[in-house]
Amino acid sequence: MDWWRWGKDARGRSPWARGRVLALLAVLTAGLLAFHAAVPNTVGRLGSLLEAFLPWLGLAIPVLLGLALLRRSVTALVALLLPAAVWADLFGGLLLAGDRGAHDIMALQHNVSDENIDPAGTAVALIESAPDLVALEELTPSALPVYETALASDYPYHVVEGSVGLWSRYPLAEVRPMDIRPEGIGEGWRRGLRSSVRTPWGEIAVYVAHLPSVRVRLNGFSSGWRDESAGLLGAAIAAEKLDRVILLGDLNSTVDDRGLVPVTSQMNSAGRGFAFSWPAAFPASRIDHIMTRSATVTDVWTLPATGSDHLPIAAGIKFGP
Repeated sequence: MDWWRWGKDARGRSPWARGRVLALLAVLTAGLLAFHAAVPNTVGRLGSLLEAFLPWLGLAIPVLLGLALLRRSVTALVALLLPAAVWADLFGGLLLAGDRGAHDIMALQHNVSDENIDPAGTAVALIESAPDLVALEELTPSALPVYETALASDYPYHVVEGSVGLWSRYPLAEVRPMDIRPEGIGEGWRRGLRSSVRTPWGEIAVYVAHLPSVRVRLNGFSSGWRDESAGLLGAAIAAEKLDRVILLGDLNSTVDDRGLVPVTSQMNSAGRGFAFSWPAAFPASRIDHIMTRSATVTDVWTLPATGSDHLPIAAGIKFGP
C-alpha cells in the first residue's frame, strides 16, 4: 500500500494523527545535533560526553524511520527530515571522497600504546605509508630505541620529549618541550613538544601533544585534567610566532567537544573522512588529530591497525592557495 494512502488505525487515527511521540523524538534528535553546545556540562559533563560521540547520534534516524514505517505515521516521517538535514549539514561533507594527491606534505599521527608488544612491526607499518612527518605518543624507554632505529634511514631528523616524539624528513630547529601538565600531575609527566621544521614551503611550527585521558564513570564524564591541558596547549599555539602551524596529537576527544575549544578555535581540522581512530578493535571516535593553522588539511584517513589500541591517522596538508 502506498504510504500516502495509509488509512486510519483501529483507534480511528489518520497517518497524520498517529506517531506524534516518534515525531517528537525526531525533533529532539535534531535539537541535540544542532544545539549540542547548549547541553550543560555542570552535571557529569554530559555536554562533552555527547559531543565526543556526536556523529553516532545519527543512528537514531534509521531507527526512528523504521518505527515510523511500522506505525505508518506521515507526521513522524516528515519530522525525520529535520534531523536528517542537520546531520547531513554537520557531517555529510565527511562522506565525500577526497583527492589524496592534492597536498604538499603528508603527516602521520599515532598513539603507539605503551603496551604495544610489536614496536618494530608498528614502525615498519608507519614507514610504508611514506609520510613526511611522524608524531608518536606513549613512547616507553624500552620501545623508543626500536622506533629510533627503524625510522632513522627514512627520517634523519627527530626529537623526543618524555613520551612523545617527532620524526621528520626535513631539518628541525628551535626544539623545546611544551608544558601542558595540569595542576596535580607529577613533574615526570612530559607529553608536549614544539619544533620548527624547515620545509621547501618555508619554516613551519609543529606541535606534538598527548592530552590526559578521560573516563566515563557512573557520575559522568571525567575530563577536568584534559580540559586544563587543552587550555595550556591552546595558549602555547596562540603565542606561536610562526604563521604556519601543524598540530599532531592524541587529544582524547573529538573536535566537537567543547573541552578542546582552546585548541580547535585556532586550528583547521577540516578534511574529508571520519577517520575514527579509537578503539582500534571497533573505531567509534577520532581522538587522534592532525590540525593546521594557515594551511589546509585536504584529507584525513586511518591506516591499518598496528599493535596499538589506536589506529594511525594520516592527512594531506597543503600550503597556499
